[in-house]
Amino acid sequence: MAGPGDPPAGTPEGVPGGGDDEYRSVVFDESFIRAARIQEYSARERLDGTARAVHVRRFWSRGGAPRQALILVLLIAMAFGTAIYLGIRNPYQQPATPAADQLRITLIPLAPTGAVPAVAQGQLFAGSPAADYRIGAEGVTLPPAHRTGHFAEDQVMQALTSAKDYLVASAIDPGALTGGDVRTVRTLLAPGQLDQFDRSLERPVDDGRHAATGWLVRFDPTRIKLADEQVRVQGGMTVSEVGDDLLEVVTDHTLVYAVRDAGGAASAASLFTVRRELRFRFDRDDLRDRHVELVQSSTEAGPLSCTTPSVGYFQPLLAGQQAQARTATDPFNHDHQLTSVCGVLAPEVSVSPQASRTAASPAAGSGSATPASP
Repeated sequence: MAGPGDPPAGTPEGVPGGGDDEYRSVVFDESFIRAARIQEYSARERLDGTARAVHVRRFWSRGGAPRQALILVLLIAMAFGTAIYLGIRNPYQQPATPAADQLRITLIPLAPTGAVPAVAQGQLFAGSPAADYRIGAEGVTLPPAHRTGHFAEDQVMQALTSAKDYLVASAIDPGALTGGDVRTVRTLLAPGQLDQFDRSLERPVDDGRHAATGWLVRFDPTRIKLADEQVRVQGGMTVSEVGDDLLEVVTDHTLVYAVRDAGGAASAASLFTVRRELRFRFDRDDLRDRHVELVQSSTEAGPLSCTTPSVGYFQPLLAGQQAQARTATDPFNHDHQLTSVCGVLAPEVSVSPQASRTAASPAAGSGSATPASP
């Protein structure tokens, strides 16, 4: 019986050692033959005297490993090109910033009719309506939250809470008041309003869109410092549904600040009053991300001088100072902005006898205003 490596008819005669020689290790299989670089011509081709006995097989005509290598190179090139294409058109790129309404700002400075009265240290708010106001965030109270047609009770409460957070960060926090860190205010805003907010702080102008004091209450730290960090606050909030996917919160608060000259440690303190009405809108994304969209800001503040812009910082008139004479408003002059309005600080309210003895004149009253005559 022949072995596994022997031909079926046995080992041919004349092969030494029964065919177990050095050539048995060479196996001329099909792939070896296809890969051969030379190929004998056919009988018809050999009859042609001009043809050589053999011709060389070109690289492209060979099969086997070279062809597989070529296909592999092409596949790698295609994969590399696809990767570059997907890198340019990344399907996981950050989505575009959602659009948001721009904030509309109305700022009315309230000019006093006389010299700004000083208030006694230790009794800064005595004789003022703010004497009975709550202090700081305690003055921003939330109304009861009730579900609406398209929003659950917890979503309504989230809208009210976010509005309160913005009020506290933008008008009560001592850091923001004195021209310091405003990151808390910024992080509360909807992403679509960040560019407008940044421009308002970097390049404030009186155009009804880019006054920094429309976004927050702050004083120029080089001129003004707080005589007391306990801001007196009183006001209210309302919430309503203005669309299937939109809640609106309106806040209306009066805030009273005790301020003095930053350059004089012993300078007399005076009161500065701000009435601030803000209108917020919340869609479902805002509620989920705890953002606010501030769409309208209306502010009355005084005592201020109508001739000193208060778009970057509020520049309160301090104790003993008087407002400069207002210039007439010409309705035929279209060069001035319609947002440049000035009011007159309402007559001062009565003060307590103790406050009267310590103050140079009656304490500043509330921030209500009477429109100024042209």
